[in-house]
Amino acid sequence: MAGPQLMLQAARGRDVPAEVTGAAALMPLLRELGHLKRITSAGRAGSIATRLFGQAWSALIAGAEPGDVMRGTVAAALAAARLGDLDAAKLRELGLTHAEAVEVLQRSFDAVAEEVHAGLAADLRAALGNDVPSNRLPPFVLALSEQPRAGVTCPGKPRLMLQPAENHAEHSITVALYAVLLSPLYDADPSQAFLAGIGHHFHNAAMPDSGFTGEVMLGDLLDGVIERARLFAMAELAPDLRARFAEALAPIGIAETPEGRCFNAADVIDRVLEIEQHLVTREATMESVLHEHHLVHAGPVKDFHDRTLAEGGLL
Repeated sequence: MAGPQLMLQAARGRDVPAEVTGAAALMPLLRELGHLKRITSAGRAGSIATRLFGQAWSALIAGAEPGDVMRGTVAAALAAARLGDLDAAKLRELGLTHAEAVEVLQRSFDAVAEEVHAGLAADLRAALGNDVPSNRLPPFVLALSEQPRAGVTCPGKPRLMLQPAENHAEHSITVALYAVLLSPLYDADPSQAFLAGIGHHFHNAAMPDSGFTGEVMLGDLLDGVIERARLFAMAELAPDLRARFAEALAPIGIAETPEGRCFNAADVIDRVLEIEQHLVTREATMESVLHEHHLVHAGPVKDFHDRTLAEGGLL
């Protein structure tokens, strides 16, 4: 097992020793995927993560097979880790052929997928550039994209607010992505893990998130409130799809099955990395931004830029 320091280094994207494997080796990629909650672009509503959540649900409601939806969604997310919102549709809109767009997506995918299980990576890579079936989204999907997460709450203490707050669509899709990437470590079915991820907050479509503190305040009433709120959302699904999600969600309350362990690992990692991503910017320095992240990057005027900054005392 990797020690806490190695885990922290991995989570923060620093170099991880070659002997580190498993979840620790995946941490830099998981952290990078977490940034999809905060990447937006002109003319597109919401973050990449919010839209991936909606696209996955749109495809499922249109009748696509969960395995196909899982592969297409996770592949698109891995490509977006470096390309941002230059997805297949945008690349074609900007004049690339389908083959050219797929080549660009594959290049971005390959840049981040080194630690992904080889068989899973090949399966995902083959799905790059596939069009996602579209369908009108049910109200609960839209509600989850508007429902903010509670932040950090603890009974007896004021809430710790972190802005911008992620929404439940962003958390759900990120847990789904993490669960798929972690699934080989737990011998879990990646499609079932994906469905559990995107469905585990059904109840928060109708139930505002008051966090751990709110759960304690509800006391013995909590389970009934959550169950009624969950049923409101699931009633919007066709019976066959509702049954698929009921099956996928059944094992997540405990960590006794491969799928239960996989889901709970993904969920807790996202909850912690979300907070870490708010805090890690405090560690950034101008030295690291200039020399590690290459804010002023190579190009024909790089020497002039460096002289200008040096003359101004900024380098």
